[in-house]
Amino acid sequence: MRLRLRQFRPRTGPHEHRIVQPRHPLRHTSLSAPDPIGLLLGDHDGLNRLAGLFSFAAYSRHTVVHVPLRDGVPPDEGWGERVDLVLAHHHLGMRASQWPELRRKLTHGTPLTVRTDEARTARDAESWRARQSHADARDELRHATHARTFFLFGTRDVLAQTATELAYAAGWGPRQKRVAEGHMAFMTAFTLAEPPNSGGHPLEVDICFKPYPPYAHFRRPGEPATRPPRPASAP
Repeated sequence: MRLRLRQFRPRTGPHEHRIVQPRHPLRHTSLSAPDPIGLLLGDHDGLNRLAGLFSFAAYSRHTVVHVPLRDGVPPDEGWGERVDLVLAHHHLGMRASQWPELRRKLTHGTPLTVRTDEARTARDAESWRARQSHADARDELRHATHARTFFLFGTRDVLAQTATELAYAAGWGPRQKRVAEGHMAFMTAFTLAEPPNSGGHPLEVDICFKPYPPYAHFRRPGEPATRPPRPASAP
């Protein structure tokens, strides 16, 4: 997949950070942080581009991916307060409390175009799934919520796994029943590392597909571009 991004190089003290954003907003995609269940709701374009952004984050160990989602079109169903999304590798050591200062410095970005490798993403996702069958597997997405932003910190493989989940939702979401009527369809979910003192209650984010209105224009795969006219009523 080809991703069109904007790249920023803000500094905090002696440190320079590399931060990228989608060049064009994901207008029909929204996210609410888990409490205990979050919701990632998007159309085909939004979920597909998010899959690409997770894949890019997986292989960009020194880059922070920022996806502004609060200013899109408000969804007409779902729950929770909308938040932005930030992706980063564990090893960067980024703290959520740093983000407001960095976000204020995201000005004068430069255009950047990158390509993701779906075959490599699928291989690394499969490697992650194979390890998760072991009792001592601990390769999970860590998370934090701060300043109306949801942060996900992970390794290459767990970010690649999440990319494949989003690609699945983007590809198969349009085939679900009732989506043509404007109803969201639950597709999958990703679980999160349990925070300290949580009592063992798992947190997760549901991934749901929903086309954008007007729904009369939406066609499920295989349907004709225009519906046949209704037969004239009998006199």
